[in-house]
Amino acid sequence: MIDYKKMALEAIKKKLIGKKLNYDDIYALMHEISKNSLGDILTTYFAASGYAKGFSDEELYFLTKAMVETGQKLKFKGIVADKHSIGGLPATRTTMILVPIIAAAGFKIPKSSSRAITTPDGTADDMEVLSNVEFDENQLYEIVEKTNGCIVWGGSFGIAPADDVIIEVEKPLMFESYDKIVVSIMAKKVAFGSNHVVIDIPFGRFAKVHHEKDAKYLAKKFSFIAKKFNIEIKAITHEVLEPMGRGIGPILETRDALEVLEQKATRPLDLEKEALILAGNLLEICLNHDKTIKNKHKKEVGISNGVKLAKHILESGKALEKMKEIIKAQGGDPEIASDILTTKLGTHKYHLKSDKNGTIKEINSQNLNSLAKILGAPHEKGSGIFLKKQVRDKITKEDILATFYSESEYNLKKGIEKIEEFPIFYL
Repeated sequence: MIDYKKMALEAIKKKLIGKKLNYDDIYALMHEISKNSLGDILTTYFAASGYAKGFSDEELYFLTKAMVETGQKLKFKGIVADKHSIGGLPATRTTMILVPIIAAAGFKIPKSSSRAITTPDGTADDMEVLSNVEFDENQLYEIVEKTNGCIVWGGSFGIAPADDVIIEVEKPLMFESYDKIVVSIMAKKVAFGSNHVVIDIPFGRFAKVHHEKDAKYLAKKFSFIAKKFNIEIKAITHEVLEPMGRGIGPILETRDALEVLEQKATRPLDLEKEALILAGNLLEICLNHDKTIKNKHKKEVGISNGVKLAKHILESGKALEKMKEIIKAQGGDPEIASDILTTKLGTHKYHLKSDKNGTIKEINSQNLNSLAKILGAPHEKGSGIFLKKQVRDKITKEDILATFYSESEYNLKKGIEKIEEFPIFYL
């Protein structure tokens, strides 16, 4: 009988002194971590060793493969599309716009999403505003068969369980190594059966990745791992200066996404633009490998270009109708609308006003995250922050910059008290 625990302990020692790990070392580690048999301390030693020493490309491949092999795997026929952002930024709920666009185009997109890790809400927290997000494997297959798509919580399926354990030990320090980000994302893509993937890699002062060179490094690593698993991938790097949406918190971010799908005049245009870029690039790599669907769209609407097709599907209302189908299939009310969500916001609110004239130069996304969590997000779905002003906006004294919402009078009070400690707007 193989003693995986002994092998795992030896592997941690090897990594701590800078030696490379082979597949047997890494499989033993993932096997034991997935079963929680190493405990938090030893698991933290491994996580820290990877952060300090880094991993070779070969080790990254072994880590991804072992994470997949020690958990459950899903299988779908044909092209399986997927999208992932490396996260860390509030008000970037592109997934809830992209998934119905891709599904309406005729491609399968079973989207596995996370709950909040470093932000006040994850995509799963937001989708939960509209429908159920926890399903078993058979239910998932049924939803995708009906609608082509879904937005569900990935923790329901036992996908890459070692990754979930490592995430928990990293939470207190609120950091992940770049190598760990790549492995974490790609293991779940492979396990979910994805074979056409777009990766969103934003960078900026307040993003998880600060510099363009690091974003390019990540893109290269994603491409390397994708090639190992025969996945068509497009990694998109771009600078971010502020949140793309206006709402921070489950209901507020979900409302932003619905406004884009509804094509309301008040919709956040930056969020729409980013969602269309990601959806368009994903459609492009899918259409290149399915000439039947490509020719169908060319014949019906005269479009075979990914970005133009994504825009057509959104503006024609087909994406909204598809989202309603997905919500219904996941047990939600398909008649839900952005206006209805407004009535569900926390009843305790506060208007943050400017104390001087000027022009907004920066918005601190990290401080937005902190304040929204103090207000009660993600556990209080109606808590969060709505931004009234953006970068480059000229403001005068007493202008409302943002509105705080909370379901708790106590949490609202604490949020107001912390504004000086966590400033949002820099003039």
